[in-house]
Amino acid sequence: MEIRVLFFGVLKDLAGRGSDTLTLPDFATAGDVLGHYEQVPAMTGRLKSIAISVNQEYARPELQLKPGDEVALLPPVSGGVDAPLVKLIRERIVPHDIVPAMEKPEDGAIVIFDGIVRNNSRGRRTLYLDYDSYEDMALKQLRELAARALQQFAIRNVAIVHRLGRLEIGESSILIAVFSAHRAAAFDACRWLIDTLKKTVPIWKKEHFADGAVWADGEPFPEQLAAGTISKGLASN
Repeated sequence: MEIRVLFFGVLKDLAGRGSDTLTLPDFATAGDVLGHYEQVPAMTGRLKSIAISVNQEYARPELQLKPGDEVALLPPVSGGVDAPLVKLIRERIVPHDIVPAMEKPEDGAIVIFDGIVRNNSRGRRTLYLDYDSYEDMALKQLRELAARALQQFAIRNVAIVHRLGRLEIGESSILIAVFSAHRAAAFDACRWLIDTLKKTVPIWKKEHFADGAVWADGEPFPEQLAAGTISKGLASN
């Protein structure tokens, strides 16, 4: 099948043209288009941070293409917000390795939430914590939260880094940093992010004590996500 490929910004210069006609096998995906142009010497290594659109809609690499589709390769938009930093990691979170690299001169406020493992819970001495996660889904949910925060609040950028595995007392379990021109928006966005994350992102905490271990009670899912609510809704249809 044939599709039309559009190049913009620096990619237009690298390709030496604004558009291309590309022949692909049936059932090819948007990611196959990236794979093709990664083989072009001038573009090798330059496509990792771009976005893809198909027929003027942002698309994931796994989207299956149809004959005649228009695929655009989009470098980061000048003048737009910087890309959020979203990670699940198993090493120590070091805020000073994260926040300064994301600062910009236009930032008048940086609000940071640094969640620390404390030495007690419910009147018992905590030895350490274990965090588990449905990682692929958690990353997707965290990215969606970052995107929603950038849309809902007057902020420039966001970092969300959550640690998994065993954490000792005093170590950081999560870092959220919000960068903004003004403090009010940064405070509001940071509070919304941690509160919403705790209710919707599939990450679980196991607390280890001298006399045993328990999974921490999570906050209830929002009503629209709770399985019981979903079941009732289906039963009523």
